[in-house]
Amino acid sequence: IPMRDTAMMFTQVRYTNKAFWRNPASAFFTFAFPLMFLVIFTSLLSDGQIALQRLDIELATYYVMAEAAFGVITACYTNIAISVTFQRDQGILKRTRGTPLPAWAYLSARVLHAMAIAFVLVGITIAFGALFYDAGVPTGIPLAQLLLTLVVGGLSFAALALALTAVIPNADAAPPIVNASILPLLFLSGIFIPIGDDAPGWIKVISNVFPVRHFFEAMSSAFLGNATVSTPGGPVRAFPFDWADLAIVAVWGVAGLVLAARYFSWEPRK
Repeated sequence: IPMRDTAMMFTQVRYTNKAFWRNPASAFFTFAFPLMFLVIFTSLLSDGQIALQRLDIELATYYVMAEAAFGVITACYTNIAISVTFQRDQGILKRTRGTPLPAWAYLSARVLHAMAIAFVLVGITIAFGALFYDAGVPTGIPLAQLLLTLVVGGLSFAALALALTAVIPNADAAPPIVNASILPLLFLSGIFIPIGDDAPGWIKVISNVFPVRHFFEAMSSAFLGNATVSTPGGPVRAFPFDWADLAIVAVWGVAGLVLAARYFSWEPRK
C-alpha cells in the first residue's frame, strides 16, 4: 500500500471524527445508550447473582460486560450500516469515488473511526462499572485477550455492517432493517437478559449460530479472566478464554468482508 494512500486514510479518519462531533446529539447518544441501559438493567435486575461457568458473579458485573459488548456492536455495526447507507443515498459515496482518495481508504477510515469510538465506549463502561458497581478491571493476560477480542469483534461487525448495506434499499429503510437484524440477537444472546441453562433449546441454537453470543462470551471470559477458583491442584482460572468463540466471530467477519466486496454499492439506489 503506498504511503500516500495510507496518509490519506488517516486524514480521512480525522475528517470523519470531526463530522462525528459536529453532530452532538448523535455523538451523545452513541456514548449514552450503553450507560443508560447499564443503569436501567442494574437498577431493575441487579439483585442476586448469576452462575457463569465455575463461579457465581453479581448481576451488576454481568451487565457491565454486556453493555460494553453492546457499545462495540452499536459503534461498529449499527452506526456504520445506517450512516453509510445515508451517505450512499445522498451521493457522497459516489462523489468520493471521483476523488484521489482510494475507495478502500475511505471505508477503512470509517471502520477505524468506529473502532476508536468502540474502544472509548468500552473504557467508559468498564470505568463506570468499577466506580459504581465494583465490577473490577481486567489486567495482564486477560486485558490483552480483551483488547484482541475488541479488535476482532469490531472489524467483524464493521464488515457485516458494510455487507448489510447491500440489502438496504434506501436511507429511510436503514434504521428499521439494521435494528431488525441486530435487536433480536441482542436479546437471544444474553446482552439484555441473561440466558440460563433452562432457556428453550431453540434460543441456544440460534444464539450459537450468530456472532453476537460468541463475541459476548469472549469479552466476558477476558473481562473475568483474573477470577480464580480453588481446586485440589491449586487455583485455576474460573473463566478460561475460549479461542473458539473468537474464531467464530472472525469467520463471520470474513464472510461479511467477502459479501461486502462483492455486493457493496457506491451508487444511490433507484
